[in-house]
Amino acid sequence: MSDGDGAPIDKYVRVYIKIRDAKKELAQQYREEDEVLEEQLTKVKRVLLDYCKKSKQKGGTTDDGHTFTRQVKTRYVTQDWAAFNKVILEHEVPELYEKRIHQGNMKQFLTENPDVLPAGMRADSEYIIVVRRAKNESK
Repeated sequence: MSDGDGAPIDKYVRVYIKIRDAKKELAQQYREEDEVLEEQLTKVKRVLLDYCKKSKQKGGTTDDGHTFTRQVKTRYVTQDWAAFNKVILEHEVPELYEKRIHQGNMKQFLTENPDVLPAGMRADSEYIIVVRRAKNESK
């Protein structure tokens, strides 16, 4: 089997796997290095937060002009989606949801309701290639 130029498709598949493996290895290396840096950053953040707490200040400025500020970050989560959805409907506040579509659920909904298409809805489709390593080949 070959492409239109006569190059064997087997070669392209092997190159694809080689590139994919190299990317995977690079990503793993990045994750490991990033984890070390993240641990160091967490320790430094803790020192700065402790400084603010002990000095009863919201932040400060260093001798070289850098500033730091202690802030409160709040993240809202729900354990009861039915109750949450009820509040959304009762108070008509759909803007409390993030503006993104669950891809799998939308696909299922449109499959089950092919005549319903929300205004402004667009579907972007593209062909992709899925390459799987031969079962007898080792990494």
